[in-house]
Amino acid sequence: MAEDIKCIAATSPFYINIGMYKVGITGGIGSGKSTVTRILENLGVAVYIADDRAKWLMANDKELRNALVARFGKDTYLDGELNRAYLAERVFSNATELSALNSIVHPAVMRDFDAWAERQTSPYVVIESAILFEAGLDDRVDCVVSVLAPEELRIERAMARDGATREEIERRIANQISDDERSERSKYAIVNITLEELEEDVEQLHRRLAYDSQSHNNRADE
Repeated sequence: MAEDIKCIAATSPFYINIGMYKVGITGGIGSGKSTVTRILENLGVAVYIADDRAKWLMANDKELRNALVARFGKDTYLDGELNRAYLAERVFSNATELSALNSIVHPAVMRDFDAWAERQTSPYVVIESAILFEAGLDDRVDCVVSVLAPEELRIERAMARDGATREEIERRIANQISDDERSERSKYAIVNITLEELEEDVEQLHRRLAYDSQSHNNRADE
């Protein structure tokens, strides 16, 4: 097997939890992190998509809704529905407002994730987040896996998927942390070139994570 999966010394502290073993999966645009989590899901692993769940919580969680209204005003919701256009306008190009939004939403997502994780029965659980490091969520999981790919390949994938121009994708990549930084801050990295190789590598990753989870549980029982 090609050395697409490599063990990397982690530089950020991991969240120590005696319950379910939690794995964070992240990667830049076009890296294929969602493909990795789909393969893991097919292998029987419970997967939590942070972005999708955040949207649901913002629309349905009463405590979160109240906090957003308190911070951003009554126009945050229109006819009972999240006013995404209004909220986007408030936080667009405004670092202070974006930070305020994240400080409200991210803790709610992690509370929801923690509660969800304890209900699962797979050997370990996965949380997928494009901004795992930026949001500080890496400190709330036991292990981080970064999905990497050559930049040109990422650009081609994202252009085909999103119908965006090369310039738009390049700007989005420039606004994300680099793959080098992701690797340095992760326990494992997986390189996604072809689907066939990726499937083999994710199966290997799954075995490693299952072993890590068992070791984690053994320590918790001591």
